Amino acid sequence: MQNAPINALLPDALLMFAVVVAWLNDTFVGQTGRRTTYFIAVVSSVIAGVWFAINAFDPTPHYFFSRMYVVDPFASAMKAVVSLGYAVTIVYSRKYLEDRDLFRGDFFLLGMFSLLGQLVMISGNNFLTLYLGLELMSLSLYAVIALRRDAAQSNEAAMKYYVLGALASGFLLYGISMLYGATGSLELGEVLKAVASGHINDVVLLFGVIFIVAGIAFKMGAVPFHMWVPDVYHGAPTAMTLLTGGGPKVAAFAWGLRFLVMGLLPLAVDWQEMLVILAALSMIVGNITGIVQRNIKRMLAYSAIANMGFVLLGLLSGVVDGKAGGAAGAYGSAMFYSIIYLVTTLGTFGIVMLLARRDFEAETLDDFKGLNQRSPVFAFVMMVMMFSLAGIPPTVGFYAKLAVLEATMNAGLTWLTVLAVVTSLFGAFYYLRVVKLMYFDAPQDTAPINADACSRTLLALNGVALLVLGIVPGPLMTVCLQAIQHTLPL
Repeated sequence: MQNAPINALLPDALLMFAVVVAWLNDTFVGQTGRRTTYFIAVVSSVIAGVWFAINAFDPTPHYFFSRMYVVDPFASAMKAVVSLGYAVTIVYSRKYLEDRDLFRGDFFLLGMFSLLGQLVMISGNNFLTLYLGLELMSLSLYAVIALRRDAAQSNEAAMKYYVLGALASGFLLYGISMLYGATGSLELGEVLKAVASGHINDVVLLFGVIFIVAGIAFKMGAVPFHMWVPDVYHGAPTAMTLLTGGGPKVAAFAWGLRFLVMGLLPLAVDWQEMLVILAALSMIVGNITGIVQRNIKRMLAYSAIANMGFVLLGLLSGVVDGKAGGAAGAYGSAMFYSIIYLVTTLGTFGIVMLLARRDFEAETLDDFKGLNQRSPVFAFVMMVMMFSLAGIPPTVGFYAKLAVLEATMNAGLTWLTVLAVVTSLFGAFYYLRVVKLMYFDAPQDTAPINADACSRTLLALNGVALLVLGIVPGPLMTVCLQAIQHTLPL
């Protein structure tokens, strides 16, 4: 819209300007300017995150660039989450990177380019914009995973991610081409109207939706498109793992919501049936396979697969018998769950990196033995993270799972709700196993745990946030529900 206030785009512009400044600093100052690049990345993403959060209270959607880019409450809220998540990620990663001579501009610049891609994914209002955002994020992540050139495992992980990611992009583009051929438009609103008219060949639409769902499932790491997740989580250095498994998961959810809800809601009956299969398989494979893992990063990879299954539960519960009366509650619960998953993932990998040191990776479960004797505070924070992932009260993970399960029950999918509960019990085993090792086993590693004051403070706040949100989840859930209500095309 011509009258859209340009200040709605200022936080995005701030991050773009920060990328340029950081790039120039890294180019002309070189190694001595690494701390400045780090500072620019942290400060710009925090300021932008707060700015996005303030914009989320503006209920009016604003369109830019011939309606290819939208700034609405949902976009602003999710962009605030990924921006602040990126800032926390690089603060947690600082010591880890310094110990491995990876504390350089490449990491921060690629991370910021990935963040820009996530912002475009979240605000895309056109199939092409959504695709460009995805590729900007993905290409940056492929490069950052392979940043440690002397590590064959990292290069292998990057190559697997790249090859499978290219395949998923092909699926997505093929689906987009079919929908464009059927509807004659790439804008989500126009596609929605064309599909709702009922004058389009259902076969073409269905094939297009199948390929788009496959692309979304790959980016979320849902079964059977999950093969890259454990290999990338395990093979990449832990800081790069967090960069890949944190904000991008939230952006992938928002991106999927744009495609399926904002553009293809009249076809909900069809794509919800596909998501039922993806969600069920993700929860089964993720939780059962996670039990046999001895590497903490592979365990968290299968945990991510299972948690994305829960996010899909919220997405598939919005439309019941052709009616979208409970859509806001279902999609709001999925949004809430994705945010809580990000907060929990940040804290979990923050502890994993905290226990690592030069020439030592705290990757096996045995490395967590006796952590309570070495540091009661960090053991407690890790316990809170594990309880939240397992869905044990009073952590917010319990409320997040409960909200999604309630939406699934309201959709009449009782069998899927029961499956989610049963598989979560399997998942609780490997989360609680970490707690048992920390509190009841003798430590195998007695080296002192060193961390800067900023990381220590953030980790403590991370743990407290999960407890406080578990006791008072209402405000955040209200923000999620209102963001969805103001964004839904109903």
